[in-house]
Amino acid sequence: MPILSSNVFLFAVCACVWGSTWIAINYQIHDMHIMLSVALRFGLAAAIMGIFCLVKGISLKLPFKQHKLIALAGVFLYTMDYSFLYAAQQHMISALLAVLSSTVIYFNVILRRVIMGKAMRTEVILGATVGLVGIVMIFLPEFEAFSTQQGIVVGLMFATGSFLSAALGNVVSEKVLSGEIRVLQMNFWAMTYGVIVTVTIAIISGAKLIWPSESSYYISLLYLVVFGSIIAFGAYMRLLKQIGADKAAYVVLVYPVVALAISTVFEGYTWSLLSLFGVVFVLFGNAIAMGKLNKILSIS
Repeated sequence: MPILSSNVFLFAVCACVWGSTWIAINYQIHDMHIMLSVALRFGLAAAIMGIFCLVKGISLKLPFKQHKLIALAGVFLYTMDYSFLYAAQQHMISALLAVLSSTVIYFNVILRRVIMGKAMRTEVILGATVGLVGIVMIFLPEFEAFSTQQGIVVGLMFATGSFLSAALGNVVSEKVLSGEIRVLQMNFWAMTYGVIVTVTIAIISGAKLIWPSESSYYISLLYLVVFGSIIAFGAYMRLLKQIGADKAAYVVLVYPVVALAISTVFEGYTWSLLSLFGVVFVLFGNAIAMGKLNKILSIS
């Protein structure tokens, strides 16, 4: 398998890019309505992919029955998931959101069974649980300063909606990609449908288009469009196609670690012994979830 298509490479791309976008999203929560920011991000990403396909002569024609599933995936992933996620970040600390994001793996396992009839893989559930313990250990110091703030219940509702939507979008996407449809075709149409629905809801809800004056908004937007949407989602969908939605979702436990590594360099984050042990748990859980534990033990 070429290195650019290998599971390790695709996983690393998703973890590294989304670990940085976790921080970039904070700059998107400004004067512009949340849903319009989401629509702008994925609308620009879809436009770039569409132009790329046009230049390269890649056909975007798909059977109508596939459009229905892709539209469903697009609404779950690019409308509901990110609209809820942006909203949740307004009401809770990032540490709590990072811990809660791990529930996507459990949702994926259950929904793959219900929707696709796929077996609930024990190694994924066990690995996710070990990784979740690691995430709690990493972010535990931040919870010492945590107090129940106004709106935390609303934040929890948004977060739950985001992760459930992500899981539904993951499973539907896996179903779509189990056929002959290419990842680029899938992402173009899914983002396009997601943007249409997002803009429609925003207009109905009375959202006003207010362009932020801060340059940080546009710089982070460009990064989120190119790296967070086109590159990372391209890699993630390929990974999902190759190993399944349940295993691919382990990325959500790894990219908070990447985010803290970035924070160490740029924001002076200080690692404790507990957080270092947490990283070990996350990596060990990843080995279990990916079925690599036996190989590692046999080598040692």
